[in-house]
Amino acid sequence: MEKNKVLIIRFSSFGDIVQCSSVVELIRQRFSPSAIIDWATRSDFENLVKLNAEINTVWSFDKKLGLIGLIKFAFKLRNEKYTHVYDAHNNLRSNILKFFLASRIICPQIIKRPKDRLKRILLFNFRINKFPNPFIGIESYVVPLLKWEIQKGENPRLVTWNFSSAVENKILNIKAETVGDKKIIALVPSAAWEMKRWPLEHWKTLITIMPNARFIVLGGKEDLFCQELTDIDPVRVLNLAGKLSLIESCKLVQISELVISADTGLLHVADVLGVKGISLMGPTAFGFTISSLIKTLEVDLPCRPCSKDGSGSCSQKTYQLCMVNINPAMVANEAQNLVHE
Repeated sequence: MEKNKVLIIRFSSFGDIVQCSSVVELIRQRFSPSAIIDWATRSDFENLVKLNAEINTVWSFDKKLGLIGLIKFAFKLRNEKYTHVYDAHNNLRSNILKFFLASRIICPQIIKRPKDRLKRILLFNFRINKFPNPFIGIESYVVPLLKWEIQKGENPRLVTWNFSSAVENKILNIKAETVGDKKIIALVPSAAWEMKRWPLEHWKTLITIMPNARFIVLGGKEDLFCQELTDIDPVRVLNLAGKLSLIESCKLVQISELVISADTGLLHVADVLGVKGISLMGPTAFGFTISSLIKTLEVDLPCRPCSKDGSGSCSQKTYQLCMVNINPAMVANEAQNLVHE
């Protein structure tokens, strides 16, 4: 009997790959521990996918190679003779891959995660919501698997990530040198789109009204404003924005007592790794988490949600009213309840 060989296609982005990773163990349970599960992704996310202990092979594609490179990549995957293909991206690149994978004499069973474009138009243009409320990203990756007789089960499933010893040692040394045995609260003040960022002044106030907490700030090299948070109290606030790799930031999240973030990839890392968190949900529609360890804070406004990812413009007189009205006192109260200071 032919061994089941599964290919998951998800090229990007950070948060989507993290959420999609939750399906891997479900697939393995369905097709036996001996099944082969591979993943096709973009080369800049290869190391992220490789963290997943249940993935056999990660196939990476450099988008700079263009269409010819993608076709060559498709033929390489075609030679692997997959029995099952899950297109969790459903874009032009993934559809090209599926075309070549389906051209084999024995065609694999192919499923895809729907884009629900009509539902998006109804929601963002006409305020008619046909999506589940709240829309939980992880569940949306599991639903297509019903065609393979895979169900999500009663409880959300955590992922198992294997970090290298170098990453483990670096992050544990940072913790030992900065906070010792104290609890870490990881702050993620940035986001890909400005409209879904919690106001900087709110972050500053939060730090001020939690005088006993130790904070580590995570972000990218371009997030220069993060230094303003450290300047409030350099003893209690360590700014690591731009100083850690993506993988190192994931490890920092894993050892944190609590993560406070808007709809970002690192929030979803906390979600799948079973870390406590506070989710600051504003304009976006699809970033809700599944774990009971994460508390979602949001305010009810008729204009919400107005964006799938935080792009676009705000319709309110007060810019980002949905984020502004999540006040620091609310966040501090939830944080103290979760950390048990």
